[in-house]
Amino acid sequence: MAHRTTTHQAYDPRQVQEHIVETPLNEEMSKSFLEYAYSVIYARALPDARDGLKPVQRRIIYQMGEMNLTPDRPYMKSARVVGEVMGKLHPHGDSAIYEAMVRLAQPFAMRLALVDGHGNFGSLDDGPAASRYTEARLAPAALGMNADIDEDTVDFTPNYDNKLKEPTVLPAAIPNLLVNGGSGIAVGMATNMATHNLGEVVAAAKHLMAHPDATLEELMRYVPGPDWPGGGIIIGRNGIREAYETGRGTLTTRSMTHFENVTARKKAIVVTELPFMVGPERVLERISEGVKNRKLEGISGAIDLTDRHNGTRLVIEIKTGFDPNAVLAQLFRHTPLQDNFTMNNVALVDGRPHTMGLKEMLQVWIDHRRIVVRRRSEFRRRKALERLHLVEGLLLAMIDIDEVIQVIRTSDDADAAKSRLIAVFDLDDVQAQYILDLRLRRLTRMSRIELEAERDDLKRRIEELERILASAQELDRVVVDEMDQAVAEYGTPRRTVLLDEAEDGTLTPVTPHGDDSVNAAAMKAAAAAATLSSAEADVAAAAAARKAGEDAAAVAALQIDDEPCTVMLGASGTIARSTPAALDAWESRSTSDERTKDDHIVSIFRTTTRSSYGLVTSAGRLVLAHVVELPALAASPQTNVAGGIPADELIGMTESTDPIPGEHVVAAIPMDQRDDDGPTPAPLAIGTRAGVVKRWNREAPTTMDSWSVIDLKDGDSVLFAADAADEDRLVFIASDSSLLTFDAGNVRPQGRTAGGMAGIRLAEGCTAITFNVVPAGKIAWTYEEGDNGMFSASGAVVLTVAGDKDALPGTENGAAKVTPLEMYPTKGRGTGGVRSQRFLKGQNTLIFARVGMYPLHASTEGGSPVELPKPDMRRDASGVDLAAPVAFCG
Repeated sequence: MAHRTTTHQAYDPRQVQEHIVETPLNEEMSKSFLEYAYSVIYARALPDARDGLKPVQRRIIYQMGEMNLTPDRPYMKSARVVGEVMGKLHPHGDSAIYEAMVRLAQPFAMRLALVDGHGNFGSLDDGPAASRYTEARLAPAALGMNADIDEDTVDFTPNYDNKLKEPTVLPAAIPNLLVNGGSGIAVGMATNMATHNLGEVVAAAKHLMAHPDATLEELMRYVPGPDWPGGGIIIGRNGIREAYETGRGTLTTRSMTHFENVTARKKAIVVTELPFMVGPERVLERISEGVKNRKLEGISGAIDLTDRHNGTRLVIEIKTGFDPNAVLAQLFRHTPLQDNFTMNNVALVDGRPHTMGLKEMLQVWIDHRRIVVRRRSEFRRRKALERLHLVEGLLLAMIDIDEVIQVIRTSDDADAAKSRLIAVFDLDDVQAQYILDLRLRRLTRMSRIELEAERDDLKRRIEELERILASAQELDRVVVDEMDQAVAEYGTPRRTVLLDEAEDGTLTPVTPHGDDSVNAAAMKAAAAAATLSSAEADVAAAAAARKAGEDAAAVAALQIDDEPCTVMLGASGTIARSTPAALDAWESRSTSDERTKDDHIVSIFRTTTRSSYGLVTSAGRLVLAHVVELPALAASPQTNVAGGIPADELIGMTESTDPIPGEHVVAAIPMDQRDDDGPTPAPLAIGTRAGVVKRWNREAPTTMDSWSVIDLKDGDSVLFAADAADEDRLVFIASDSSLLTFDAGNVRPQGRTAGGMAGIRLAEGCTAITFNVVPAGKIAWTYEEGDNGMFSASGAVVLTVAGDKDALPGTENGAAKVTPLEMYPTKGRGTGGVRSQRFLKGQNTLIFARVGMYPLHASTEGGSPVELPKPDMRRDASGVDLAAPVAFCG
């Protein structure tokens, strides 16, 4: 074997030729940084002002169009779309492309989504699923972005490897920059643009085309402000006006909220719309932090009930005794329920970043659409002229088709045939080649007719296109028609309510010019937001106290003062609270006062605003509620509950027991806690339809918001309940006109689970129709009659109305009798009582009865007053016919 010997020579650096270029560090850094900054600004972070898209977004929309992923085609895996975009147009990471596509598909981020996503494309609080799990296709609005892109409407440039072409901008039939906004961080600059309503932007663009010198105020009549995808409220328009004028401004976005009773004990703030890009979890996290740090007071809990069917729903429960308006204003201060959005309208114009106002952004898009329509018209005219040239050549040949065929058959080859056709029939090279390529089946009589029709149609189209190209007015007409078509196809009503704030702090809704679709929502939101004006003043005082370290004063500022008031339950089932003077006005009512159904009071008592009260139901339940949750009525000469809330709605909101079918409120009672030095509350007297009576000793559970106060037998129900001391009088009246009255002391107090004892002994087939409690000091009857026939009287009286039990309820007027209670003797509990009215012919039952203080006032179901007869001292006399049926009395 041969042996090779390798000789190593020593390395001599002097023999190496050096190619070192010395450059100052500051120059190299400056050059490299500028190149990097230009790349980020132009090719990554900032959108083009014409189509409002960044390069990656534009490539996604264009490539999906090239893949025929139209709205009428099946979805395709997102990973495949990302791969196509990355391999052909966007040589960057797949995650960046997928994140951009996801944003284009998110309805909460885009006012007009450009991608139709299928699968988990994320939420405001969570990210999307991986691209291998989701599917996508173009949304309908993306068709407008790609419209006519194959008709030379925009310039194309080579892609990154010079193998394909990509558009430098999309035709953009919709003003995407304003409609969908966008955000991005470049080098030394950033953009943050708000979303707008498509119809409003197009209306402003049309006005600007018709009036090039239009002022900003004129344009803002059409575009009054942003329109967030999730709705919400924008408070004040000064920041919007500044942004539309200078390109930069800050606006305040507020959540859409309202108050609800979640239980009989708790009121809650319900949030249905959040500020732009604010998620429910972020709000709940800030609320939790605020409660722990004692920045937020009066909140007992918060829960997120948001789902895909009902949309956003955050329920924030308020502690009893706190003003809901003040708590809401506090939440607006310290949580993202109210957020500021800083508009920074930076986009690329002619390849350079510009900060633009509303008018400039509209003008850029208008100019772009004019160029697109002009280039498309030129392309279509060129194609039509080329086709017309071919059709005319073919028609010339078909005049003597036999000679054409003879020329072709006698030619040596195709080139010779083409030359002879050009010479014989005076055709050009293109026409001759087209005839040679023609199939013989086109040489029929029908083909000639079709060609002549096509020739005429082409001439009309060319004439129309030339008219468009020759006239700026015609060109603008086409642009405007296509704008209107885009609005008709992709437009949606405004979602965000705009409230303009006056100097005095009042808020008024703003409606876009010529659009009344948002009036109802605007007025509703304005009413809701306007209620916060006084509350925010309270919160300001609380915030000042909190800054000074006075936490107790801050909490007190949010709470409603514990002031005296009167709670009233009307005969119509409405309940409310009023001033303490309401009870005095009720007790001193005059016989001459006419009353409506809202004037008849069933239960009335004095209490304080932060006290609790009880609602006694027909099912024998007592539902605990709070006075502070009742609507406060203004002081009035007449005591009524007009403007209150239905009491029956409160009994269905308890935590302990589900509502009972047919259950309704029959009385309201105070639930003041027993004071060590105060008197013991009187037992609660309860009377039922079966003639059972009970006095509840007021022993109640401490952890329940509703409980049973009498154990009823099947088919029985409570008629009425009221406090009754031993010396007070209890009165039952049965349907057969039997009246039994006895002292309350004859009924011993019992616990809440007892079933009571016999009150009135009822005849077979009869029921008790009324039960009342008359205080001992108001039983005595006084009567004075003057010389002029007028009289004055006071004391407890009994009203009975006799009628026919077979008549439909409310259809018979009946005969009424008013008699002092003092005329009826007291009897023992459990007896049958005495007759209260003598029935005449056609009368066999009492259709109405009432025991109360004179004077009694009656009204019909509709609220019309019904005149009652004068008092009759005969306890078993017959009545006087009424002019109308009595439905309410008090």
